[in-house]
Amino acid sequence: MSETAIKLERAEWLTDFIPRRWLLNGHLQTLAGNFLPRRLTLPDPETLLVEVDGPVAGYGPSRVLCHCHWQPVEVRRQRLTVVLVHGLEGSSTSKYILGNTARALAAGCNVVRMNMRSCGGTDDLSPTIYHSGRSGDVGRVIESIVREQQVEEIALVGYSMGGNLVLKLTGELGDRVSAQIKAVVGVSPLMDLAVSSAALHEPLNRAYEWHFLRSMLARVRRRIGMYPAIYAGAAVDRIRSMRDFDQEIVARYGGFRDANDYYYSVASSQYVSALRVPTLILHALDDPFIRMLPRTREALLANPHVTLIETQHGGHCAFLAPAADGDGRWAEKTLLGFLRGFATESL
Repeated sequence: MSETAIKLERAEWLTDFIPRRWLLNGHLQTLAGNFLPRRLTLPDPETLLVEVDGPVAGYGPSRVLCHCHWQPVEVRRQRLTVVLVHGLEGSSTSKYILGNTARALAAGCNVVRMNMRSCGGTDDLSPTIYHSGRSGDVGRVIESIVREQQVEEIALVGYSMGGNLVLKLTGELGDRVSAQIKAVVGVSPLMDLAVSSAALHEPLNRAYEWHFLRSMLARVRRRIGMYPAIYAGAAVDRIRSMRDFDQEIVARYGGFRDANDYYYSVASSQYVSALRVPTLILHALDDPFIRMLPRTREALLANPHVTLIETQHGGHCAFLAPAADGDGRWAEKTLLGFLRGFATESL
């Protein structure tokens, strides 16, 4: 692993990232991380519905669905509760979410798998759309689990867009951050939206862009039928790129002037200096479409609460290492090791 920056002594939980054989290319890492099968067995979760926004256009409030795995009631309050937030067009059943859930449960943590608005088959729960600025939704989930379970220690883990959400929330709170939030992790976080959106439209990345757009446009078409008072005029036929989608859909129905206003307003990079809890950022330099601006990197390095680990390889949200010792999911192993250090009760 070639770490361009890490501001802590070499810890037991941190190992060098060595890419799995034949996966030295960011695209191969990304695709393999998404499609390689996993053998995971999880207990049935409890469901939690959290209201995150009020009624709009005559429809009901927006709610998000969470899947919760709790440790036995006699130890539940004292155990670290890990809130997992997926990326663009993901859900609480995304493979990386399930993989982290299995690890954290085995380590003795509580786990809350959060769906963003309308994700995970929940279009009927939210007339409003999800986007990279809905950090307040994560805050509402935290408030709900603290109120209902009286948990004392919480860690936030976000992948890609979810990474932007958890970092943005923590930065927005700054010195007012809840005492329960002990640590934050962003894996391949989408911190600089404008340059990353532009990168997604590059020729080598168009397959990813169309993969996302097909799913996102299908969602908008469903919503036109479900919530015509809001979306009847959606210009889906004009959309040919992620920027088009952000201009025609996210900006219009998310309350932004245009795509540029959206990209600037919701970027967690502008909140880096306000982070006040231990934060781990994992970023691969060969990520096909997540770009980190130099000023964002400099701000991360300047914040003593932040540990930035950049690897030469790893792709987007993949970080597949040799599987001789475990399943080779280096990011999942690394972030859990980081989180263990902030749990009061030994895990």
